[in-house]
Amino acid sequence: MKIKSFLAKPFAAYIYKGIRKGISTAIADQENILKNLIKVGRNTDFGKEAGLDKVNDYAEYRDAVALRDYEQMKPWIEKIKAGRHNVLWKGKPIYFAKTSGTTSGTKYIPITKDSIPNHINTARNALLCYMAETGNTKFADGKMIFLSGSPELERIAGIPTGRLSGIVNHHVPKYLRSNQLPSYETNCIEDWETKLGKIVDETIDKNMTLISGIPPWMQMYFDELIKRSGKKVGELFPNFSVMVQGGVNFDPYKAKLFESIGRKVDTIELFPASEGFFAFQDSQNAEGLLLNTNSGIFFEFVPAAEIFNDMPTRFSLKDVKVGENYAMIINSNAGLWGYNLGDTVKFVSVDPYRLVVTGRTKHFISAFGEHVIGEEVEASMLKAAAEENVHITEFTVAPFVSADKGKSYHEWFVEFETMPADLFVFAKKLDNNLRIKNSYYEDLVGGNILQPLKITPVKKNGFIDYMKSIGKLGGQNKVPRLSNDRKIADELVKFEDESMKSEV
Repeated sequence: MKIKSFLAKPFAAYIYKGIRKGISTAIADQENILKNLIKVGRNTDFGKEAGLDKVNDYAEYRDAVALRDYEQMKPWIEKIKAGRHNVLWKGKPIYFAKTSGTTSGTKYIPITKDSIPNHINTARNALLCYMAETGNTKFADGKMIFLSGSPELERIAGIPTGRLSGIVNHHVPKYLRSNQLPSYETNCIEDWETKLGKIVDETIDKNMTLISGIPPWMQMYFDELIKRSGKKVGELFPNFSVMVQGGVNFDPYKAKLFESIGRKVDTIELFPASEGFFAFQDSQNAEGLLLNTNSGIFFEFVPAAEIFNDMPTRFSLKDVKVGENYAMIINSNAGLWGYNLGDTVKFVSVDPYRLVVTGRTKHFISAFGEHVIGEEVEASMLKAAAEENVHITEFTVAPFVSADKGKSYHEWFVEFETMPADLFVFAKKLDNNLRIKNSYYEDLVGGNILQPLKITPVKKNGFIDYMKSIGKLGGQNKVPRLSNDRKIADELVKFEDESMKSEV
């Protein structure tokens, strides 16, 4: 046994024991976090305006602090960028995480001295929980990919600013630096295709044991490895045993990724964002991700159907229910207050608090009143693909609105890895699955207000070509599962598989 895997065992057992203990104190930990947030927040510009000096409990906090998205938070961020101290949190942020918003343009999310451990320690804890539960520590002795955005940072008002993954790259522990790939120089490459080629150059002949990234990125990496070597990834990397992923639902990508590997490997799912690291898979044997209840974030939950209401219902963790779809709201020691993250989640357990990510509050289709969400389209696709033994590379859904009554429908843009034997039969099964999942959609199709869905096949690598055409190929960028308009759809039409037109 090598030294890193040997030393990892007792440390993993220690951290794992603490996380298991924290499960029983989740509500108390959340209450203590809120008290500390209020205590520190009282002395900030935001806290003074909100009247946090008069707030003593959650009910009073809920009345004092309204929900807000980034646009509503932006004026406070601009004060920080102008050089002001004690705006949202004590002092100044130590970083700005720079990220692209769908409606807000570039977003600058503060990271403070108090909040940086949340980003660093949670990823570590996920790996240590895996080690403690499975006993697999050997991967710690091999090479590991921690793909990041460029670690080169600019400065705004003297504050280092860059992609979150690039910021976190600066905090990789020294004992892992020798294991980390790709190199710093390669991580600094901005052009994705050039970067991917360099990553393959640096890893193809190495003892890769852990690979992490968002599933679409990992699939592109695997495809290039197979193209170069002529071997399955599992054959090329015989000691590859752990795949760490997050950013999108893993299930639609799982079959093709494992097919590319050629064998099963263990997977660890994460729920990170620039605003915080919210949950992680703590067990290989339990559904869902363990909520990070003692890491500087106080969570609130709003029933997803109410999130755009003027006065939505707000719950703290102790009042959530299994199976309900909630919009996640965070209050954190990064200085985010009543912040609508934009993600929706559903608890699969409340003892412990484990959840799954179900979609985005702004990613839905309700052009006809159906309010179809990401979870429903993904589940419908997975079921149809399994029934027809079809592999899907990527897909997205948009409404097609016709002026003629009964002529509108949902258009599914699908890139197939393996084509269905009969595309019409596949589309019918897919439509039936969605009708079972969503009663509003069922009523609209059953009442001839909508036609059954239609599939537009996308040519091989069409989604990659689309992302390249809009300058968002690679990294943490991904195509939304569904949209309530046709901005994406109208562009994807250019990448239609012309050879399939006669079969649709």
